[in-house]
Amino acid sequence: MSGPVGTPRQVADRYVDAVCELDPIVATSLGTRPGDDRLPDPSPAGLEAEAELTRRTLAELDAVLVTDPSLDDDPIERRCARLLRERLGAEEAAHEAGEGFRALSNLFSPVHSIRQVFLLMPTATEDDWGVVARRMARVPEAYRGYVETLREGARRGLLVAPRQVSTVVGQLDEWLRGPFFGGLAGSGPDAVRGELDAAARDADAAVAEVRDFLRDEYLPRAEGTPDAVGRDRYAIAARRWNGSDLGAGQGLEEAYAWGWSEYRRILAEQRAEAEALRPGATPVEAMRWLDEHGPAVDGVETVRQRLQAMMDEAITALDGTHFDLAEPVRHVEAMIAPPGSAAAPYYTRPAQDFSRPGRTWLPTLGRERFPLWDLVSIWYHEGVPGHHLQLAQWAYVSRDLSTYQTSLGSVSANVEGWALYAERLMDELGHLTEPGARMGYLDAQQLRAIRVVIDIGMHLRLPVPDDAEGVLAGSRGRPWTPELARAFAGEHLGSDPAFLDSELIRYLGLPGQAISYKLGERAWLAGRAAAQRARGADFDLKAWHMAALSQGSLGLDDLEAELAQL
Repeated sequence: MSGPVGTPRQVADRYVDAVCELDPIVATSLGTRPGDDRLPDPSPAGLEAEAELTRRTLAELDAVLVTDPSLDDDPIERRCARLLRERLGAEEAAHEAGEGFRALSNLFSPVHSIRQVFLLMPTATEDDWGVVARRMARVPEAYRGYVETLREGARRGLLVAPRQVSTVVGQLDEWLRGPFFGGLAGSGPDAVRGELDAAARDADAAVAEVRDFLRDEYLPRAEGTPDAVGRDRYAIAARRWNGSDLGAGQGLEEAYAWGWSEYRRILAEQRAEAEALRPGATPVEAMRWLDEHGPAVDGVETVRQRLQAMMDEAITALDGTHFDLAEPVRHVEAMIAPPGSAAAPYYTRPAQDFSRPGRTWLPTLGRERFPLWDLVSIWYHEGVPGHHLQLAQWAYVSRDLSTYQTSLGSVSANVEGWALYAERLMDELGHLTEPGARMGYLDAQQLRAIRVVIDIGMHLRLPVPDDAEGVLAGSRGRPWTPELARAFAGEHLGSDPAFLDSELIRYLGLPGQAISYKLGERAWLAGRAAAQRARGADFDLKAWHMAALSQGSLGLDDLEAELAQL
């Protein structure tokens, strides 16, 4: 039998190919295998196949490095090896804890990704629509596999809290009002109308079956399951989102205390900004005033066009001054999210070959009027110079690195940290000129700081700080609860109640994800500051930005140190 072949990058890309075989949704996201009409197998057998691939790849990586230790001297190979080992190690730990058997939340789960993939598929030709129809016909089988997994999880006592289940049931009700698959099929050409309509009927029926299972069978069994996941599960989840074992030592307590200090710092800035906007007003009162009297856009299509123009203008202003953007990176599309999405805006990355552009998505939640004060900064986050510039640049340099380092190896703390850094950068550069836009930026910053506090606080049941004020004053020293967290968020954030309700469900269903934004931003800022100190007068911010965006994914264990060396 021959020995290990290749380098860490080659091992990583063989892993990507194998993942695409097991999970064709990944291939669609990457823009590869455009004719693949399959869906992944989310059944227990599918979970075990993924786990076996993880174990096999880790063994192959170790064997390659033992065979040729000099590979560690190449910085790209070293970063790739560390990333691959850390990411797959985190996945292995999650599998061993049975997390795949309770993968249900209002944002990320197989039931969501199976729907989302249809928004990423090509639809330019009749052949494209034929692929859509054939994949749609596979939805019932995939959803049955997912239900089988949840049933097995319930049998093992691995259950999701009722609050999460009820929320997803409500989302599926919304999907069926369209219905989603029927509406998608209605956009297709007459040449495949019969195939599309039949597949859509079965797919929408499968959505109803998942909803009924969750509502009538799973939810009663989940009664009594706590919202808080506890320290052990939280540490596993936080590692997956952050690329660092934050559960070791006092890492989570340190992050909690730092998040509280950030909340206090930002609150002082918000109070000063509110005083400038409306003398005597609190920050929330100033934001409510901006809702009613600040600049706004009427109409869903009009706001989509406004967001598109905002990103186009940012590209024009930043290219050549603070970034050097390749032609493919200069293209990004603003989209409206389909009904039944979670409340937060989001971004979908381009295909690796740019056959599909990067896209920002705005959930409208039934609204027709959109105040701009709280949209400007978040579109710098989702679009330009945030997620789009980083993830599109990754696609552009993927041949110099590896597909893995620029796609599957993504770490939320890196990606969300950059996007939060991008918001701050636009404030530093003086781009928050829209009336109220800087209050929107501070509100977004405060949201991310409060996330650190309540996400760790709720799941670890840490005590409310002794200097807490307002709605928390009577709960000092008591453990955080979802109810306290919701009241605290409502007291300090300008978002509407529906958004804050959705956010609370998100934190409870995705432990450790919410903290990745501010912890990642902290690493990006510290890395930039260290690079500035090291280079002194020779520091070039544009060059640093491009080098930082061209090194691919890194976790928190490595991000700050690597950024400091650029």
